[in-house]
Amino acid sequence: MKKCLVVVDFQNDFIDGALGFPEAISIKDPIIDKVKLAREENVDVIFTQDTHKDDYLETEEGKNLPVKHCVKGTNGHELHPEVKLLVRKEDKIFEKDTFPSIELGNYLKTKEYEEIELCGLVSNICVIGNAIITKSALPNAHIVVDALATDSADKDLHKKALDVMKGIHIEVLNYE
Repeated sequence: MKKCLVVVDFQNDFIDGALGFPEAISIKDPIIDKVKLAREENVDVIFTQDTHKDDYLETEEGKNLPVKHCVKGTNGHELHPEVKLLVRKEDKIFEKDTFPSIELGNYLKTKEYEEIELCGLVSNICVIGNAIITKSALPNAHIVVDALATDSADKDLHKKALDVMKGIHIEVLNYE
């Protein structure tokens, strides 16, 4: 079975930076374990990075989420250092200027993945957005999100996001 792991926006600004929250670091080890297992099983690994410019606050997203974050060239834009060490030159990295990545979806459409797992931050924004893009790109693939490898500062929205993903036939592991 051809599989892929997508690590969504596990960046410093979402962990302990501009939009960080204390529980974000708790998913680091599950993400690292997933990447290491993917390497052992010869599973493709893709990373996404929320990527903004200095004019972020002038964008539609910036007007609704007025916290400057993940500006390219800053430490906040970088992947968590321990996760960054796991990136290989053959891995695809999608820098995206909004929540989901249409480029990721277009790329996935060209592949024959039967299973795609997503993990990372933030569950109710970028993870759900990219899970939907993934489901749209490969409607017959089995899409998986592990509740232990995603989180949100807003626990109510986190739970709702996991429920919505379940509702659109994304398997949510380790969730009631």
